Amino acid sequence: MNNKQSSQALRILVTGGAGFIGSAVVRHIIRDTADHVLNLDKLTYAGNTESLLEVSDDPRYRFVQADICDRGALDAILADFKPQAVMHLAAESHVDRSIDGPAAFIETNIVGTYTLLQAVRAYWETLTSLDKDVFRFHHISTDEVYGDLHGPEDLFTETTPYAPSSPYSASKASSDHLVRAWRRTYGLPCIVTNCSNNYGPFHFPEKLIPHVILKAIHGEPLPVYGDGRQIRDWLYVEDHARALYRVLREGSVGETYNIGGHNEKQNVDVVKAICALLDELHPQSPVTPHAQLITFVKDRPGHDLRYAIDAGKIERELGWVPEESFETGLRKTVQWYLDNRHWWQRVLSGEYTLQRLGA
Repeated sequence: MNNKQSSQALRILVTGGAGFIGSAVVRHIIRDTADHVLNLDKLTYAGNTESLLEVSDDPRYRFVQADICDRGALDAILADFKPQAVMHLAAESHVDRSIDGPAAFIETNIVGTYTLLQAVRAYWETLTSLDKDVFRFHHISTDEVYGDLHGPEDLFTETTPYAPSSPYSASKASSDHLVRAWRRTYGLPCIVTNCSNNYGPFHFPEKLIPHVILKAIHGEPLPVYGDGRQIRDWLYVEDHARALYRVLREGSVGETYNIGGHNEKQNVDVVKAICALLDELHPQSPVTPHAQLITFVKDRPGHDLRYAIDAGKIERELGWVPEESFETGLRKTVQWYLDNRHWWQRVLSGEYTLQRLGA
């Protein structure tokens, strides 16, 4: 859908818009639609305004540094910007980090979502009936709330029972329940999406794919948890951004949509694919072949074995399918990290330097 041609422009408040998925959403909206965006981000360790340089000068884009746990700040922002939609992506998101320090996940993902819901509800209740009908609160979540799959053919659907395994996934499950409760109890027009593992440009390097790319570029051992046979469904982040916008514009209030990439891969095979691409795209590396760097390490506590999304509902009802295969998306991702050393070198100049978390 080309919103510039087909739909009235909206004012969209995006929380967590300086994060990995959030920045992809903001770039998509500003680049491909006529909508206005206010990006609200606390700028924790994973928030990076450099991921938004291509849109930062656009008059339809605004940035405010604020915390979703700060009710006063939220009330002021909502009153000033008067959004017609909220896309809620602000969250602590790394399983390993949640094992080391769960408190931040409880605070941001549960208390923060509650605080945001209360602020948005108070704002929404001041709107006219017509504006209330237009308004949407879109909560972006994860497939990890479902726990793990044990059979080789099973898939997560929108009705799969929740069984979170980590402090991270438990906090996201809690936030999902809060959003649905605010829909049922107060009538707030909410939509929930649950996605599979994202990858792509501007990804903070604590996550598997950017972590392995940068470790390999540095010629360091590539840690693979356990036997590496854990299975994840991979979704290119720009495909996800397009899906999220489609849901916001065309999804039905009260519904849940699972978003997946149809790309189930064992973790060890993902690492091997990255190594093969670096052998091709980075032949001057002194450690070619890069697969010699693969090192099996102690598994993560409570590690889920398999995730896989059934994304049939969003395809049937909203016509969304991913544009990238895993092979095309991974090639673009590896090339991006090779071409954008300045971005990740600045990221690694901070507290995080590719060390293992959650051991």
